[in-house]
Amino acid sequence: MTLSSDALRIGDVELTLLRPAAPEDLLDEFLPYWAELWPAAVALAAALPDVAGLRLVELGCGLGVPSLVAAARGADVTAVDWAADAVSLLRRNAAANGLALRAERRDWREPWDERFDLALAADVLYEHRNVEPVLARLQELAPVALIGLAGRPYEDAFLRDVAAEQVAERVVRIRW
Repeated sequence: MTLSSDALRIGDVELTLLRPAAPEDLLDEFLPYWAELWPAAVALAAALPDVAGLRLVELGCGLGVPSLVAAARGADVTAVDWAADAVSLLRRNAAANGLALRAERRDWREPWDERFDLALAADVLYEHRNVEPVLARLQELAPVALIGLAGRPYEDAFLRDVAAEQVAERVVRIRW
C-alpha cells in the first residue's frame, strides 16, 4: 500500500497523518471505508470537549483522527475497527506522533463488557445494518457519546432510535 503524508491541524493539535494515497486501489470484497479522511471525523475531532484523564473509545475508527486528537489531549484511548490495515496504520500514526493509544481489530457490532467515560463514532451510519448495533454499543460502552454525522441516509433512523430509547441527552450529534 502506497501512503501519503499530510500535516493536519485540529485546534491545538498538530498531526502528521499517513494514509493510503489511493484508497480505491485497496478495493477487494469490502469497500475500504477506513482509508478515507472523512470530514465527519475531522469535525468530531475538532468538537472534542476536555478529554484529559477520560477513558475514551472510538468505534469504527478508520484513520482514527478523533482518537489521535483525544490521545494528544491526555485521554486514555481505545480505538477499534474491523479492518486490520486500519488498526495497523493507526498504531503507526500514533507512534509517529509520539502518542499512546490502544488500537484493536474488533467488530463493534458484537457486544463487549468494557466501560468508558466517552464513546465516539464518526460517519459509521453508511449502511442500515449499522444503525441498531451502533446504538447498542454506545449505550453499553459509555454514559455519553459524540457522533459525527455526515448526512448519510440512515442517520435519521439512528436519531429516531435514539429518541425512542430515550437516550437523546446522552448522544451529542456533530455535523460537518
